[in-house]
Amino acid sequence: MLRSTRVITPEGTRAATVAVTGGTITAVLAHDAEVPDGVRLEDFGDDVLLPGLVDTHVHVNDPGRTEWEGFWTATRAAAAGGITTLVDMPLNSLPPTTTVDNLRTKKDVAHPKAHIDVGFWGGALPGNVKDLRPLHDAGVFGFKAFLSPSGVDEFPELDQEQLARSLAEIAGFGGLLIVHAEDPHHLAAAPQKGGRKYTDFLASRPRDAEDTAIEHLIAQARRLDARVHVLHLSSSDALPLIAAAKADGVRLTVETCPHYLTLTAEEVPDGASEFKCCPPIREAANQDLLWQALADGTVDCVVTDHSPSTADLKTDDFATAWGGISGLQLSLSAVWTEARRRGHTLEDVVRWMSTSTARLVGLDDRKGAIAPGLDADFAVLAPDETFTVDPAALQHRNRVTAYAGKTLSGVVKSTWLRGRRIVDRGEFTEPAGRLLSRHP
Repeated sequence: MLRSTRVITPEGTRAATVAVTGGTITAVLAHDAEVPDGVRLEDFGDDVLLPGLVDTHVHVNDPGRTEWEGFWTATRAAAAGGITTLVDMPLNSLPPTTTVDNLRTKKDVAHPKAHIDVGFWGGALPGNVKDLRPLHDAGVFGFKAFLSPSGVDEFPELDQEQLARSLAEIAGFGGLLIVHAEDPHHLAAAPQKGGRKYTDFLASRPRDAEDTAIEHLIAQARRLDARVHVLHLSSSDALPLIAAAKADGVRLTVETCPHYLTLTAEEVPDGASEFKCCPPIREAANQDLLWQALADGTVDCVVTDHSPSTADLKTDDFATAWGGISGLQLSLSAVWTEARRRGHTLEDVVRWMSTSTARLVGLDDRKGAIAPGLDADFAVLAPDETFTVDPAALQHRNRVTAYAGKTLSGVVKSTWLRGRRIVDRGEFTEPAGRLLSRHP
């Protein structure tokens, strides 16, 4: 049994005792509930007991680019940050997860290394329409596609005709397409300057590239009555399009990321490519509108888009440096720090980072809330404690971070997976994660 004066449940935050049997939550009881003889009680006092986070956008890069990350380090970092489930992206590993055989290869690599539960996205590429249904039947949670170059040759983008063909196939079996939405024509027309200036890089990834790609995606989803999900929304200019599409009944969901909600273009130093990602971190006024969209439900959820690389690829030239933010271990604290400053609650953060993400991938009958019948996955958070980010203390394989030196609120004291404490104040158990599949 686990007890706290602050347990975040679907009905709100309350003092409670949570009963767990066989890795499953069996009851959420009164705080002073009697503890049966022989049952161990963990009392967390005033620390908050919240459901383990579900991060549906993680680039683990394993196998093939394990020097960039890997399942061992990625899942340790996730566990240290209160994440108990992640869904791995199909690219940056070799081979990419674009066939059933490749999925099997990735599962074989992941299984012995997973400290938390792990699921997998498939990939939609030019020419692999025939592989989509078999991947769906093999349990992937959906399909990732790019509308502009991905950055790796083995995962090319879809043009509009290829997008329509893949989306029609996916809609035919009730699947989900998740999309990196930047229009290649707008990117090609933007000024492309190399060098250290962040303002030049920002100009090379304009908002209208996102806006146009999202407009086209919405049109395709409406025509086919297909489920689509916009990845890592950065441009606030797209929000009216998204809100109107949702109001019209388009089956559209949208995510954004901690770095868009907590970092601003104005603070990025020249040459500091640890801040580089695509689409880019934009201005403070843009960030304000993303927060409003989270509050009103236009944006559904917050995920890390953890996309690491080796340090040598993070050069001081924004044009050539690898684009990606490493954020698994710090995501909860980073979002909570800014959310509380803006008047949001931990209940809001749980909704954005656990409940909504579990629902996105159909795991909401197992994950994303503290309720009877769900997996006993928890994070224990001291929300008022602060820490200064020291890259050397991170579990990521390559400890490059845009948060270095920042003071964040919210210290994860321990993380629990199916009733078992898997990390406690930086001490880890042996890997206990399971590989997850989409429900039939």
